[in-house]
Amino acid sequence: MQCIKCKNIDTRVIDSRVTDEGRSVRRRRECEKCLHRFTTFERIETTGLIVVKNNGTREPFSREKLEHSVWIACSKRPVTREQVEETLARLLEGWGGGKEITSQKIGEDLMVELKKLDHVAFIRFASVYRSFKDVEDFKDEISKLFSSPQK
Repeated sequence: MQCIKCKNIDTRVIDSRVTDEGRSVRRRRECEKCLHRFTTFERIETTGLIVVKNNGTREPFSREKLEHSVWIACSKRPVTREQVEETLARLLEGWGGGKEITSQKIGEDLMVELKKLDHVAFIRFASVYRSFKDVEDFKDEISKLFSSPQK
């Protein structure tokens, strides 16, 4: 593993821990040249999952793209990295059996998880995903959010 500070390729593992209910490994590393310490995560790659977009095109699933969307929705919210990792792991487990998944299913499933995680993040994501046109769309979604039974 290459050092993120000096780019040296000689690093050593100081500590390894199983995280995310056994779905990933967290490794604490140290560069042998500059002694900089950093953390890496190792997880099972979701191979073969293809996203079918609304226009019919297909592309390989990108966990990083999904995680980026979650972090945008959760910006400046009291959401931890562990909560985001757990949310993504639950989603990926749910989709694991299929070869293809629609972008619509990804968006709907993510909204369900964000609703449980943080209401503001849910509204932020929903406003983009559902293309809210005006304040009335926001009001409708917020009223649905608070009128539905909480899980």
